[in-house]
Amino acid sequence: MKVDLHEVRMRRGIFLLPNLLTTCCLFGGFYAIVASIDGNFERATAAIFIAMIFDGLDGRVARLMHTETAFGKEFDSLADMVAFGLAPAVVCYQWGVERIAEYGLAWWRFGWIAAFFYAAAVGLRLARFNARSATQDKRYFEGLPSPSGAAIVGAFVALAHQYDITGLPGLILAFVITLLSAALMVSKFPYRSFKDRAAGERVRYSKLLLVPLAIALIAANPPVVLFTMFGVYALSGPVGWSWLKLRRRPREGAGPAGSV
Repeated sequence: MKVDLHEVRMRRGIFLLPNLLTTCCLFGGFYAIVASIDGNFERATAAIFIAMIFDGLDGRVARLMHTETAFGKEFDSLADMVAFGLAPAVVCYQWGVERIAEYGLAWWRFGWIAAFFYAAAVGLRLARFNARSATQDKRYFEGLPSPSGAAIVGAFVALAHQYDITGLPGLILAFVITLLSAALMVSKFPYRSFKDRAAGERVRYSKLLLVPLAIALIAANPPVVLFTMFGVYALSGPVGWSWLKLRRRPREGAGPAGSV
């Protein structure tokens, strides 16, 4: 039986493409760490968002080409741990460490503890996702997705760097945002995954118009718009959960209808 070498190479290339995109995501996280150590926080935060783009592409490309593998799933989780766990933690810590020294050793210790807590939360979030991915409702995520948490932390650092947010209030705000993002990731709040569209279903034209609108808004002021967008998404989990709880709660004083 004659083997078509060209077809074999094509199939290898198809299987390699999703892993290549995952590698680009991994590199984005690695570069963000290096750039933050060098003090270049604009490049560091940009690298995190670029890693998010590649992370969003690798899974979709694998599903589109029917090349999903167990190896790809594990590689994707490891890349996410670096890009959305270690990188944002180190970037935020490096941004704060330049401002912590003047406030004493206690603040420095609290800074790296908060950074580690965030990185550990991402690891737990990814492990839980992998363990429950087969049985979980695809329409929702359990807990804030790690890329969204990374976007919030990264956008805050970019925002603080752009507007020169300094002093103790800025440090406290950084700690609160980092710890709150970590807590939301390991929470059980439901978050829309936006994956509930049926296969082959056409996207409405009105929804397509949102894409250039979002790009235009982000281009106008990336740190502010991105922080606002992902901040609203992060709050949608606890707010939506609270709203459902209130709706399901029986009305006080309501009882079975009786005869008059």
